[in-house]
Amino acid sequence: MLIKESFKTAIAESGLELLHEGLTVGTWGNLSVKDPETGLIYIKPSGMPYKDITAEDVVVMDRDFRVIEGRRKPSVEFHLHISIMNARPDIFAIIHTHPIYSSVFGVLHEAIPAISEDFAQLVGDRALCCEYAMPGTPKLAGNVVEALGSRGKAVLIPNHGAVCVGKNLDEAKKVAAVVEKTAQVYLLARSIGEPHVLSHEDVANMHAFFENSYGQEK
Repeated sequence: MLIKESFKTAIAESGLELLHEGLTVGTWGNLSVKDPETGLIYIKPSGMPYKDITAEDVVVMDRDFRVIEGRRKPSVEFHLHISIMNARPDIFAIIHTHPIYSSVFGVLHEAIPAISEDFAQLVGDRALCCEYAMPGTPKLAGNVVEALGSRGKAVLIPNHGAVCVGKNLDEAKKVAAVVEKTAQVYLLARSIGEPHVLSHEDVANMHAFFENSYGQEK
């Protein structure tokens, strides 16, 4: 199958963005993108500092969890990435972050609800917290897939981090940023009062508007 350098470069560059934007620390977190033409999945190498990762370090895998190309070990969460893409044909990019504010609610085993319009438009009603499982295991992958369901865009992993998905890397990055911003606002709001959560009807209307009308190409 044709290996595309552009996807490898995108993984290396996007990983640095996560680090610089405070969505992860050290070597933790990971990201992947699927080529819609070949179905191959490009994923961050395991345990490497983001600043050291080049296109040559990115690992290419298939939907059966096999390494197709790469001199590095893939991220320990490769089961999670590939399982999500196998379950959701609409998803072509996944970002697993270790952010501060989203992780607060993961520690509490609580969902983040739709308290802001950008969250409602992009994510929906809420980012659920999945059941706990050890990192890097097929069990964790299954728990995240279950929590995402057929339409979810983000899931909190208890005592761990967050998983954000999209139809491309740009959308997955937006989801990660909006989920973290909403977690921060929700935490601050709870510290001084009772946050108002948007109604299901309003969320559905805003989400439909975003999906069908918002932007220049719709």
